[in-house]
Amino acid sequence: MSSGIGPHRLRAILPPLNWLAGYQPAWLGADLVAGITLAAYAVPVALAYATLAGLPPQVGVYGYMLGGLGYALLGSSRHLAIGPTSAISLMVAGAVGAMSGGDPVRYAAIASLAAFAAALLCLVAWALRLSVLVKLISDSILVGFKAGAGITIAVTQLPALFGVAGGGQNVIGRVLVLIEQLPGFSHATLLVGGIALIMLVAGGRVLPGRPVALGVVLLSIIAAEFFGLAARSVAVTGLIPAGLPDLVLPTLRLADVEGVFPLAAGCLLLAYIEGISAARSFAEKHDYDLDPRQEFLGIGAANLMAGLGQAYPVAGGLSQSAVAEKAGSRTPLTLVFASATLALCLLFLTGSLANLPKATLAAVVLTAVAGLIDLRELRRLWRVNRPDFAAAAVALAGVLLFGILQGILLAALASVLIMLLQMSRPHVAFLGRIPGTGRYSDMTRHPENTPLPGVIAFRPEGALLYVNAEAVLEAVLDRLAMQPPGSVRLVVCDLSAAPRLDLAAVGILRKLHAALTEQGIVLAVVGPHGDVRDLLRRDGFADLVGGITRDVTLETLLAEARLAHG
Repeated sequence: MSSGIGPHRLRAILPPLNWLAGYQPAWLGADLVAGITLAAYAVPVALAYATLAGLPPQVGVYGYMLGGLGYALLGSSRHLAIGPTSAISLMVAGAVGAMSGGDPVRYAAIASLAAFAAALLCLVAWALRLSVLVKLISDSILVGFKAGAGITIAVTQLPALFGVAGGGQNVIGRVLVLIEQLPGFSHATLLVGGIALIMLVAGGRVLPGRPVALGVVLLSIIAAEFFGLAARSVAVTGLIPAGLPDLVLPTLRLADVEGVFPLAAGCLLLAYIEGISAARSFAEKHDYDLDPRQEFLGIGAANLMAGLGQAYPVAGGLSQSAVAEKAGSRTPLTLVFASATLALCLLFLTGSLANLPKATLAAVVLTAVAGLIDLRELRRLWRVNRPDFAAAAVALAGVLLFGILQGILLAALASVLIMLLQMSRPHVAFLGRIPGTGRYSDMTRHPENTPLPGVIAFRPEGALLYVNAEAVLEAVLDRLAMQPPGSVRLVVCDLSAAPRLDLAAVGILRKLHAALTEQGIVLAVVGPHGDVRDLLRRDGFADLVGGITRDVTLETLLAEARLAHG
């Protein structure tokens, strides 16, 4: 018997073995151009997000450069681009500040440690096959969460746009502080930020998919040097250290920093949800397979590399991935070329960034997060499904009131609770005959249906589990209580719309059988799926109701009832 990892498993764990085997020389130029384009997009965004995270600007570039290399090695998507994101940056800023006690060195060390912790959690999630759990967070929850994150991030950037100090602990506090400080705003700073904002918005519409932000950054640097904006009280980035980051292990132990694992878990949850959503869209567009479980290893490798380079947690994002894909990216080799380009920038071009106005970086962040606030989708949820809108509203309010980290955890909890609430009150259809046919449907939705004399036929529409079986029993007994005494001879449970039962549900069916037997009423079961039918037989409930077979239908039971009662 052979041992070790077989070729198939090795290809699954190391995706480059798949795409490199079919790599075509014609793709090399496309990947190179896409990599340079991605790097051009990444520089201003990385600088802005690192500032948002409360870290030196170059740390954002480290995350893009090293995170991309890690993902290219183990990620299963051929188009996902990795780097710092706005939501993770704000989460780091909100959580690490309290842990560091005001020490900037410890602040940076904790942020880097969070990347290591996220990598470790990725490995655990991969081993435990936890990719299925992320599906518990609904799309509606994500709409509300993204909107709340977008508003929160925007509020944090407004002080830099107006040239005031800012402050406050949450969105409301920050807005109140900003209002108090507005009388002392810097006219020059607002002018710089306003022009940058206009150029970014206009450029994004005129030149979609192009590195417009890089052009705006370059023009801002030129303007800052020509007009001497630093002397006019316009805050600038300052000197950025040249050179590549040292690859080192964390200086702090995980046990030394209380709260680093909740932070890492929140970052991982955000990274996986956003990354897998973007990766799936590109996999469907370009017709290749995506391995959701393998994505844990890809994101883990990206965060491990980011941590080694003293960066903070990174993730895959739709915007940067779309930039690379539109530029012609064919494979993850794009990330390698982007990393090489960023390395050259760190070696030779950091001196040019010293006069970059912080107001320009604030404008870059504001335009980047504008897409998070999807008012059209919120209006659609309100119009189409109020419970989904309520779920989105809970997530939005959670982020605004409690912050990004607590907001994503609240959103996850809300997803589970809403799912359980919906499952706990399944719709129970009481059936009537569709006129002129031998078919049956819900009397509530179709009052024109013909009632079934002496018979109550009900169909639970959903899985019957411990959380909802009692509600089904109550609905049937309430329906029975509404009938004249002695008028009901037969109750039929149609399980055709119940894909699953658990033992608690079988116990409830036994209770129903006992309650009906006391009143001289027969209980019959029709339409169960194969697994459900097997469970009822193993438990002995099938014998209790006279057997359950595929041949017995509601129509045959009604015909037998008519014959029995003349």
